[in-house]
Amino acid sequence: MRSTFTNLANMFRVPDLRNKVLFTVFIIAVYRFGSNIPCPGISWSQVQSLEATSNHAGVVGFLSLFSGGALTKMAVFGLGIMPYITSSIIIQLMIVVIPKFEQWRDEGAVGQKKLTQVTRYLTIALAIMQSTGLAYVFHNGGGGLLGNGGSLNIDLIPDFTVPRVLLLVLTMTAGTVVVMWLGELITQRGVGQGMSVLIFTNVVATMPSGGAAVKAEAGWFKFGIILAVSLFLLVCIVFIEQGQRRIPVTFAKRVVGRRMYGGQSTYIPMKVNTGGVVPIIFASSVLYFPILISNVLPSTGGWKSVQDWISLHLAQPSNWVYIVLYGLLIVGFAYFYAAVTFDPAQQADIIRKQGGYIPGIRPGPNTERHLQQILNRINLPGSLWLAFVALLPSLMLAWWGIQNYPFAGTSLLIAVGVALETMKQVDSQLMLRNYEGFLR
Repeated sequence: MRSTFTNLANMFRVPDLRNKVLFTVFIIAVYRFGSNIPCPGISWSQVQSLEATSNHAGVVGFLSLFSGGALTKMAVFGLGIMPYITSSIIIQLMIVVIPKFEQWRDEGAVGQKKLTQVTRYLTIALAIMQSTGLAYVFHNGGGGLLGNGGSLNIDLIPDFTVPRVLLLVLTMTAGTVVVMWLGELITQRGVGQGMSVLIFTNVVATMPSGGAAVKAEAGWFKFGIILAVSLFLLVCIVFIEQGQRRIPVTFAKRVVGRRMYGGQSTYIPMKVNTGGVVPIIFASSVLYFPILISNVLPSTGGWKSVQDWISLHLAQPSNWVYIVLYGLLIVGFAYFYAAVTFDPAQQADIIRKQGGYIPGIRPGPNTERHLQQILNRINLPGSLWLAFVALLPSLMLAWWGIQNYPFAGTSLLIAVGVALETMKQVDSQLMLRNYEGFLR
């Protein structure tokens, strides 16, 4: 703890690093400013009524979590980074089934640039579809998005005409593009991974109001218990996030010219929670997508029954169908993301080409199988832990019948994960510059 505060003080003594931090803070301020500017044609009085009436459960609670409350204001940055996250998920899935995408992934920086470009175009298409759907939904009282099983007598867009809707869609889509640009600016010129920092900003921005809502509904006693559980989870999350399995690797000695290389031992670090908060984001995105689609389906015949079932089960975080599906999706995406980020065959090939081997394991296929077994074993407790942390607060809130702020576990995971990764980058920057105060 002391070293952490020391590093925070030291980073302001390095001019280059201080400028990066100040630039990141400036971008965050711009982002929060845009998250509080309503789109043209939005009734502000109706926005206030929505915030007062809606319990912020259901899908709107999840979307508000990742937009910092900008969604319920129908702000310029109301969509936040959700279209980009959804686009990234689709591209990651498509890499497995589209050979061209897989080829680009293997090309290194050049191929990654092409994948990034495709992700951006898909983000714009998704932003157009989502903003159009949200305009329709909020014009009709919110539908299943509000988690109340029905619609509210609220119309955020009183002048619901084609030109007005087109202007709204254009504004929110442009806001999404600006958010992408701001995230990339933080990555290039600031501190931390840009999109993660923006998610962290949104999550932290909703925590005070979420805590106040829980206290108002549950009272001081239950609020105190939830706060104590959250603090305990916070400590556990930090402990698990730092946990890793170290696989020893030894490099054989070899002579090149007149010099001898190798003969050293190192290790491959494999984190217990390989995917971090990404599986939770993926799972939440998959769950909210059917609800957005259901709101634009016809409300007659069999479609009405489908809409009612989705609104009752998938739009209610306290519903057991939602909880079970959410947990299974988190576990599944944890395995999927680990398989995407850590390829045992590729790692075994790299070790073999560099003249290394894992003690007691033959190079080649045996090393690949050994790494795959370790990955499977370490993913099981990691994915179950991730699902437990994400669902425990929701289970407690469902048990006590509390409807407000049902994403406490997700908020803690995101906040702690991003904070730890950002501090690691700060530490590496200080080490890179050989700052004397840091090295003591």
